[in-house]
Amino acid sequence: MDRTNRFSESTKQSYTKSEKKQITINIDVTAIEYFKGQASSYGLPYQTLINLYLMDCARTNRHIQLSFI
Repeated sequence: MDRTNRFSESTKQSYTKSEKKQITINIDVTAIEYFKGQASSYGLPYQTLINLYLMDCARTNRHIQLSFI
């Protein structure tokens, strides 16, 4: 086996960091406070928790229920 090329057929693991892009977004104060409270109970930064939640929505193809009253 050629030791110089032994990782050429490896696959990316799910625990490695994914590509992220910094954006600016306006979020209601109520939503931010909700995620800050949830994040503190998990010991995570609230931005990380928001990202994990959004990634879960994307992964499970969750659709938001909108109602305009």
